[in-house]
Amino acid sequence: MTRSMQRVAEAVAADPARCAGLTVTGLAEVTGTSEATVVRTARALGYPGYRDLRLALAGLAAQRRSGRAPALTADITVDDPLTDVVAKLARDEQQTLADTAAALDTAQLTAAVAAVATARRTDLYGVGASALVAQDLAQKLQRIGLLAHAHQDPHLAVTNAVQLRPGDVALAITHSGATSDVIEPLRVAFERGATTVAISGRPDGPVAQYADHVLTTSTARETELRPAAMASRTGQLLVVDCLFTAVCQRTYATAAPALAASYEALAHRRPLPSAPDRRGPRR
Repeated sequence: MTRSMQRVAEAVAADPARCAGLTVTGLAEVTGTSEATVVRTARALGYPGYRDLRLALAGLAAQRRSGRAPALTADITVDDPLTDVVAKLARDEQQTLADTAAALDTAQLTAAVAAVATARRTDLYGVGASALVAQDLAQKLQRIGLLAHAHQDPHLAVTNAVQLRPGDVALAITHSGATSDVIEPLRVAFERGATTVAISGRPDGPVAQYADHVLTTSTARETELRPAAMASRTGQLLVVDCLFTAVCQRTYATAAPALAASYEALAHRRPLPSAPDRRGPRR
């Protein structure tokens, strides 16, 4: 952070209740900074914008007033028993899947599937948890004989994007829709004429301006510890599985033998099931 951003962050940490009641202009005046600095600070803290930061601050202030244990998510506190944690996470992720399925535009998905199924190559971009999802899709596509690579180094992502051309696909995964390390290679691919796809929780975010097709995921709630990265990844994986399955349908004649071959190639590494132990339980 710059020094001016640090002043905003320090003010937020020192008095979340007061800051929750301030507009972006008000917080800028209190900290002697600009509105742009306040927004940049909110994003540096992991929020899409200042509005989201204010909501989180209001929730934190309410917790402190009520004396409740700090929240890890909207429903889970640090004192919750493990059984409750499991049940609440399962419920939240089920809701994320349902919300993502409801928001997914099948027309956009169909277009993305057609592009990937016929692409000369597919480049994927993601950072953090989204990088794990990009790797998952790349591995899936490789197993059905399609050329795909997930770029983790943002510099290599850009230099590889320069080599893309019409007939190639570039796919960016970003929950916020504003991750610069993901947007930059997508922009380069877009300018080179590749078909571009974005998987994002913010379909109106900056990434959308360089995406021919946008696949929307659920916008999960976040707290100061940001476990929504778990829920956002769940939604992203659902979209990836839908995309991959539909690509398999379109390329079944080549995908099925490729999957079978990859399965057989590792058959020797899967041990045979051991014989059942007939000695009875140990006493």
